[in-house]
Amino acid sequence: MTSRRGEYGGGGMPAGEWAPTGVDLATPNTARIYDYLLGGKDNYEADRRVAERLLEIIPQARTAARQNHLFIGRAVRYLAGLGVRQFVDIGSKLPASGNAHEVAAAVAPGARVVFADSDPVVLAHARALLTGNVDTLVERSDPSRPDAVLDEPRVRGLLDLERPTAVILDRVLHFIKDEAEAVAAVARLARALPNGFVVFTHITQEPAPESSEDVGRVFQPSTAHFWGRSRAEIERIVAPLDLVEPGLTYTSEWRGDPSEEQVDKHEHTYTLAGVGRTRS
Repeated sequence: MTSRRGEYGGGGMPAGEWAPTGVDLATPNTARIYDYLLGGKDNYEADRRVAERLLEIIPQARTAARQNHLFIGRAVRYLAGLGVRQFVDIGSKLPASGNAHEVAAAVAPGARVVFADSDPVVLAHARALLTGNVDTLVERSDPSRPDAVLDEPRVRGLLDLERPTAVILDRVLHFIKDEAEAVAAVARLARALPNGFVVFTHITQEPAPESSEDVGRVFQPSTAHFWGRSRAEIERIVAPLDLVEPGLTYTSEWRGDPSEEQVDKHEHTYTLAGVGRTRS
């Protein structure tokens, strides 16, 4: 992946800061904001400004990001332990240590992973990271139609959907504004995976409903907007799935690992999550 320095002037980026070629740095990017909260380096001044304003409103935002990342790792290990060897990771995030392909490969060498996203920043980074990895594939996807990526010829060439497959919707569903559309997206995905699982995370407004408008304003300039929902609303969205124990929980509660970072209050992760089995 080629890069340039200091060619993005007007975006508030400090002179000389590194950037992938052709990437807009003037507009805050949700994947790069998440990367900053995780302690990553693939973020820029515009992203950091939004992240710091978010931390003023939700001081636990860094903890929430880390717990989201840890949950995905635990879910992938759990499913790999059940024999799942195929994963489709859909979600707006940059490559980070402990991503799905690393976790799956640690449990089951040779596990196949498709990374899918609509964000060109995410796609560029993922392609650079995974160059030469024959067990992975990077594909463009529409977050409102996560099932469509399963029909892509390259995906069909890598995966056999007759075998157990897990689709990861990491911070995807809360970017679908209309609840009925989100319900339909999960239902279509469940039908497309007759022998599979869906891993999902969804931001919830329940721990601090009074802050939702402030958070919305903070993200106004960014590349995407999310909608925090209540537990009842999220339960309706994932109703096409049979959730495995412990059901719909905060990320830090789902099969917690004592060796990982702990939180004082689970609700301060601001994210509900679960793993659901599709119905044949």
